[in-house]
Amino acid sequence: MNENLFASFIAPTILSLPAAVLIILFPPLLIPTSKYLINNRLITTQQWLIKLTSKQMMAMHNTKGRTWSLMLVSLIIFIATTNLLGLLPHSFTPTTQLSMNLAMAIPLWAGAVIMGFRSKIKNALAHFLPQGTPTPLIPMLVIIETISLLIQPMALAVRLTANITAGHLLMHLIGSATLAMSTINLPSTLIIFTILILLTILEIAVALIQAYVFTLLVSLYLHDNT
Repeated sequence: MNENLFASFIAPTILSLPAAVLIILFPPLLIPTSKYLINNRLITTQQWLIKLTSKQMMAMHNTKGRTWSLMLVSLIIFIATTNLLGLLPHSFTPTTQLSMNLAMAIPLWAGAVIMGFRSKIKNALAHFLPQGTPTPLIPMLVIIETISLLIQPMALAVRLTANITAGHLLMHLIGSATLAMSTINLPSTLIIFTILILLTILEIAVALIQAYVFTLLVSLYLHDNT
């Protein structure tokens, strides 16, 4: 275990060069592909999951919104595989970096908002001022709605960063406690180790859920603007 609690969140380097780009490009290599007419069970299961996820996210969209289906499916696969690989020992999780999550959230949010202003500008502007608003409250509500719109990509990035980081820190602390107790009290060590296993299972679920939540929120922003 690393002595520094936050050492696992430091971007790795190879020969003093940042290796984050190589780590980001690695998860797509793990996605199996098939060149045969009849797929095996792994490919079939993978295609079934992709179709199921795509169907759930695209059900509420119109024709224009469904043009984003490939991008949203690629996004959820990338985040899910990155989160899962980050659970491996001595690995680095790019989604614990706020800068990377902002780099994913801001372009997607901006693209959805720009599409909304281009396709239906009246409806987009109507969100800034609800119908029936008293005249004295109009300036305040416009400012509040503008701030709530601009903070959406930050909320997306912070939510993903906080959830993944918190889980990693908790696993690090419990793992350190298990290692420290192994030479003191064996029954206590077994109890803490059982908790660590349960927490690992929970973190696997969180890794998948956070990928789905991030993509679903982007899909909702897209739906509001198409």
